[in-house]
Amino acid sequence: MGLTATSDGTQPQDSDGLTATEHRLANGLRVVLSQDHLTPVASVCLWYDVGSRHEVKGRTGLAHLFEHLMFQGSASVKGNGHFELVQGAGGSLNGTTSFERTNYFETMPAHQVELALWLEADRMGSLLTALDDESLENQRDVVKNERRQRYDNVPYGTAFERLTALAYPDGHPYHHTPIGSMADLDAASLEDARAFFRTYYAPNNAVLAVVGDIDPEQTLAWVEKYFGTIPGHDGKPAPRDGSLPDVMGGQLREVVEEDVPSRALMAAYRLPHDGTRESDAADLALTVLGGGESSRLHNRLVRHDRSAVAAGFGLLRLAGAPSLGWLDVKASSGAELTDIEAAVDEELSRFAAEGPTPQEMERAQAQLEREWLDRLATVGGRADELCRFAVLYGDPQLALTAVQRVLEITPEEVRAVAAARLRPDNRAVLVYEPTGSSDEAADETEQEGADQ
Repeated sequence: MGLTATSDGTQPQDSDGLTATEHRLANGLRVVLSQDHLTPVASVCLWYDVGSRHEVKGRTGLAHLFEHLMFQGSASVKGNGHFELVQGAGGSLNGTTSFERTNYFETMPAHQVELALWLEADRMGSLLTALDDESLENQRDVVKNERRQRYDNVPYGTAFERLTALAYPDGHPYHHTPIGSMADLDAASLEDARAFFRTYYAPNNAVLAVVGDIDPEQTLAWVEKYFGTIPGHDGKPAPRDGSLPDVMGGQLREVVEEDVPSRALMAAYRLPHDGTRESDAADLALTVLGGGESSRLHNRLVRHDRSAVAAGFGLLRLAGAPSLGWLDVKASSGAELTDIEAAVDEELSRFAAEGPTPQEMERAQAQLEREWLDRLATVGGRADELCRFAVLYGDPQLALTAVQRVLEITPEEVRAVAAARLRPDNRAVLVYEPTGSSDEAADETEQEGADQ
């Protein structure tokens, strides 16, 4: 599969018939269009350059709260009308918030693309006319319940929040996660929400991608028609500096005693910023070490030592701060976490000295290549990646060459980034010690499985 893009509005075409063009409206909205006539569907994806890193202390969670408020109606669409119109037309929709952006997306039958564009433009241009105390209170409660269900009331639910707080010091823009705190959610006022929208929800702070079975000329005309009259806004403050030293300079550790199913060892290693060659090398290193059942840590901890029931290593890619290498090991019943940690350090030290074998390198590159191609193969995935590289790196074309960049990394680069970063003095560690009935239930379940 091939995909190309230009910045001059022309429409190049490759052997697969896929196209991508870039355009910019007078109000600053960046538009990326990509044709794909394989199926009669299209995706509309809108990324706003605002996430939790743009928030200030005492007002965390506003970016995520606003993601919910964007589905509460606008000047021409009341209440849940956005959901009703999209789903009634045979489409699907959602929105998400991260440290670095907020996005909204619809996948529609191709003949309903205009509807999705009109809906996105209507809430970008007129949400404030519908935003009131009732909708704010409604969605504040929804977000607080989401926090309870996904963070506070599930096993290991606060691990991500705890580890990022350890890995990024207090006051750092990535110290808090997008979900925000209960206290800050309670403190958010209607005027806070309105000021947030006026600052960040402007066309010159957004990228719109439309991918699928589209007529680019007609689609661009619709974009101009619905988005072109929305005024830009120049009052957005620059995000706070997220730079940090390459390594933490010491190990940070927290022990959590909770009612969880089993002991667990989790760790976050500070890794290179996304968008760099070193970040791709780190991704390959983590794939060899902890990406699936053929990985070194799975073979060592689960198969050989039998000290763990699961062991994985993944990369949280970040553009405005060091990325995080995320280690997650769930211990077997009776296993000592000190033994698990020693085994992890032994495997990391060996990898830092020797690097990947040719077979491991080939397998890791094939795995990452497949993951990238899977994302680019769907209209929604491609639209999302085009937006991501446009917002975070200024160039959507980088999405189309990501696979090649991964395949160009050498084994020595993989070894070098592991040696430099996957060290005990460059990690935040979270240790879970079970209390209460969950540990007993886990023991019983494991024994039942062994008896069978």
